[in-house]
Amino acid sequence: MPDSSTGSPGNTARPSRRAVIAATAGVTTALAAGGTVHAAAGSAAHDAAHDSKLRALISRMTLEEKVGQLFVMRVYGHSATDPDQADIDANLKEIGVRTAAELLDKYRVGGIIYFAWAHNTRSPHQIADLSNGIQKASLGLPRGLPVLISTDQEHGIVARVGQPATLFPGAMAIGAGGSRPDARSLGRIAGRELRALGIRQNYSPVADVNVNPANPVIGVRSFGADPGAVAGLVAAEVQGYESSHIASTAKHFPGHGDTVDDSHAKLPYIHHTREQWERLDAPPFRAAVAAGIDSIMTAHIVVPALDPSEDPATLSRPILTGILREELGYDGVVVTDSLGMEGVRTKYGDDRVPVLALKAGVDQLLNPPSLDVAWNAVLNAVRDGELTESRLDESILRILRMKAKLGLFDDPYVSHAGVDRTVGTRAHLAAADRIAERTTTLLVNEGGLLPLSRRSRPKLLVVGADPVSPSGTTGPPTGVLAGALNELGFTATALSTGTAPSAATVAKAVAAAQDVDAVVVGTYNVSASSSQKTLVEQLLATGKPVVACAIRNPYDVAHLPGVPAYLAAYSWTDVELRAAARVIAGKADPRGTLPVPVQRADDPAAVLYPVGHGLRY
Repeated sequence: MPDSSTGSPGNTARPSRRAVIAATAGVTTALAAGGTVHAAAGSAAHDAAHDSKLRALISRMTLEEKVGQLFVMRVYGHSATDPDQADIDANLKEIGVRTAAELLDKYRVGGIIYFAWAHNTRSPHQIADLSNGIQKASLGLPRGLPVLISTDQEHGIVARVGQPATLFPGAMAIGAGGSRPDARSLGRIAGRELRALGIRQNYSPVADVNVNPANPVIGVRSFGADPGAVAGLVAAEVQGYESSHIASTAKHFPGHGDTVDDSHAKLPYIHHTREQWERLDAPPFRAAVAAGIDSIMTAHIVVPALDPSEDPATLSRPILTGILREELGYDGVVVTDSLGMEGVRTKYGDDRVPVLALKAGVDQLLNPPSLDVAWNAVLNAVRDGELTESRLDESILRILRMKAKLGLFDDPYVSHAGVDRTVGTRAHLAAADRIAERTTTLLVNEGGLLPLSRRSRPKLLVVGADPVSPSGTTGPPTGVLAGALNELGFTATALSTGTAPSAATVAKAVAAAQDVDAVVVGTYNVSASSSQKTLVEQLLATGKPVVACAIRNPYDVAHLPGVPAYLAAYSWTDVELRAAARVIAGKADPRGTLPVPVQRADDPAAVLYPVGHGLRY
């Protein structure tokens, strides 16, 4: 449905330059002498004349408007003014408003974050219309400011904007490819597409170094286990986003790579010494700062060596001001991870968290569980003298600098024509396929089983896990793999067996294997007790050739030592599965190498496959 807030049906014409200037009259007047701003948000050398105009703008804001500018909030619905009734109901229940336009009117929030589950990202034209509707609603308010629209478009297993937008391999796959130019291309192309949709801030790349295979929250979202390699890829991706005039975000400071707990559910501890932190966790963040990163996201983790108070890093002044600002010299925007996560809510109440975050050195407060509680807590902290208005002004200046740098004061609107020229173009999709092809990693290939020949083994069975894809790709993985193999000349049948196949499901797969020439199995986070092991072992017992492909963590191979051919695809998105199919069929050579070590299942202290392992044809 077209967003009725953005003008003509289908919003085929974006608001005129005159309309933008009229809507941003106060802002435009303040910035008129300065024109477009290109001051680097991550640099200390800001243009003083430009800052004085932004400060003048801040001086005219009410205290309530200042408080609102610090928040980045979710809102349900595909339209800024006319969402579906179910989304109106969700907004009323969680935020106390009906629409995005009412959210902006009531709280004057400085940012809005898009989620697929909030129904913000149905299609490219709809996203563009929603973005325009949000900007129009905000700029129509007294002293209205453009809104910084953000999302989590990491690619791989975390993406909020799905097809037909271009979806790239995730970070660990890029780590397996090891190409900084590829990381830069990802940032450049993904940034161009996000900008065309009206999204100007992306919460990516992940700068965490995944040194713990048991990490439940980062894993394949990390480029790998080597701090130097991760640092180089982080910097390259940041440069790519920068070239597309998108604010990228290195996360999760001071480093979430060595946790065994998920900060969505509890407060994790990282017991690195200060020396270990400097060696393992700090290099990617230092590289991001050096590359001019626009924003850095905090982690809801405790690192006692960095702050003995055992406050989560999001609320830690020693970590955010002492280390990030003063030691690393970072003067860009600091955004919290979601304030709805249990990791930040464990120690303090929802009314204290936003105030403590600001006192620690945060600028943007992301997605509090109750905006009313958080917004009023900050307002009352200023009125009561716990926070000064000048402290708010520091953060607002950083936020406005970033908005200005991104061109939001010049023209915050996007067009359908711009979407059509940019999003999911043939050239972009081909680039994603080429990059994916350089990431597929061949871990085992006994007797030269791979590549499979469509002449000697034409009939294939594809079984395995079919996790629900969070990334807007077609799925399910078994179907995508079978479809890709069919296009390559095989006759492939898909049979979903799931992440925990029952005895009946295993028996069904074994029976189906009798009639084929080879079996391809997609594995997903196999453990010592996983019934996926039973499935693979019984398929091996049929005597049929078995090719396994890890569609998430590459560590699966350690639990399935009998498999004669094993690939790592690092994700179950279409682009990575299609690349794996081309490698299986010999249409592409496996070129990836492990960016993390794989330990032995029976002796985790021993390495089965080291960083850099990867076979070739």
